[in-house]
Amino acid sequence: MSQIDYIVKPGGQLTGEFRVPGDKSISHRSIMFGSIADGTTHVTGFLQGEDSLNTLRAFRAMGVEIDGPTEQGEVTIKGVGIDGLKKPAASIDLGNSGTSIRLMSGLLSGQSFDLELSGDRSLSKRPMKRVTDPLALMGAQIDTAEGGKPPLRIHGGSPMKGINYQMPMASAQVKSCLLLAGMYAEGKTCVTEPATTRDHTERMLNAFAYPVQTQGKQMCIEGGGRLTACDIDVPADISSAAFFLVGASIAENSDITLQHVGINPTRTGVIDILKLMGANIELLNQRVVGGEPVADIRVRSAQLKGIEVPEELVPLAIDEFPVLFVAAACAEGKTVVTGAEELRVKESDRIQVMADGLQAIGVDCEATADGMIINGGSIKGGTVHSRDDHRIAMAFTMGGLRSESEILIEDCENVNTSFPDFIGLANNAGIKVSVA
Repeated sequence: MSQIDYIVKPGGQLTGEFRVPGDKSISHRSIMFGSIADGTTHVTGFLQGEDSLNTLRAFRAMGVEIDGPTEQGEVTIKGVGIDGLKKPAASIDLGNSGTSIRLMSGLLSGQSFDLELSGDRSLSKRPMKRVTDPLALMGAQIDTAEGGKPPLRIHGGSPMKGINYQMPMASAQVKSCLLLAGMYAEGKTCVTEPATTRDHTERMLNAFAYPVQTQGKQMCIEGGGRLTACDIDVPADISSAAFFLVGASIAENSDITLQHVGINPTRTGVIDILKLMGANIELLNQRVVGGEPVADIRVRSAQLKGIEVPEELVPLAIDEFPVLFVAAACAEGKTVVTGAEELRVKESDRIQVMADGLQAIGVDCEATADGMIINGGSIKGGTVHSRDDHRIAMAFTMGGLRSESEILIEDCENVNTSFPDFIGLANNAGIKVSVA
């Protein structure tokens, strides 16, 4: 794959009404659950990014008939039932998708066949012991590469037993992995999380008529049930919307409306944090679609102020911090982020990579073990490296709205994993970005 760089010219303002691509978390889960359900599941608004397409290809490789996606994001999944998956002919390559490999390691631990889950260079560096250790407690047999990293070799036919697991750190991927493994386990599996994380798995399992009991921060599932096919309408992804929420907040004379955005309360930390910083954000036309709350979001320019980000909001905005760090760079005063050590094991070490990049374009900031301290002010311009991380690349694109000179962002090809046609949408909205 040839290297793609972005060149962002300084200035601009954001205007108009538009819709960002479908939610990645919900797109992944619609394929996984539809594949093992009884009956035919129809999905609309499916995200046609590389990550969710890799999940779709994986279930095709295990014998599931899946039509689409069409240009409109319509997918039809002919479910094979809870025990209907077949051994794939080769190792399943999940590309860059941490969600796919972690959730599927749980779902596939209880199958009767052996298989291997692998990924690209970036995914092969990501920690998997956080899922393989608790799965081993349930009886799963999984071999990893050195250091507990992919590829994962899952040995089929292992009898699984339900466990009561206290998660050491908040992670929706770990919680979801264990709940999916719990469907194939004898008895009840309960997972307790230290802080609230996104609950798309619980909502969607309930939509597929597989009950998940939630009490406070504990989720429980009984093994041996079945899923019933249903229709899924995937809302626009708030993680993708976040770039434009920040862009319209920091660029003068901006006024945009983002349509049909998922506002699941376990995902709206980015809105809460921006509002605490003084952002002008309104939720319009709020409604519930397929069990998920949705709204149109209007954002107008505002003078942001530095804050100490409340730690309880951090897990609710974990994927949005790259662009929140850019918002902090444009705010008056100091912003302090703590409790975000999870950022160090994403597609890149997002704390260090963002700190390096912000310093390279003239921002006064300091990386800490679990976050960052940013003294807001001006963005000068310069060259930054995305470290092959889609969210880093898009975050620095927004920085151009307030920079004094051009920003060159290196290594942006992975933007397609989550946001196809980001460049087209950004230019239409008013950002001066081109591909080199």
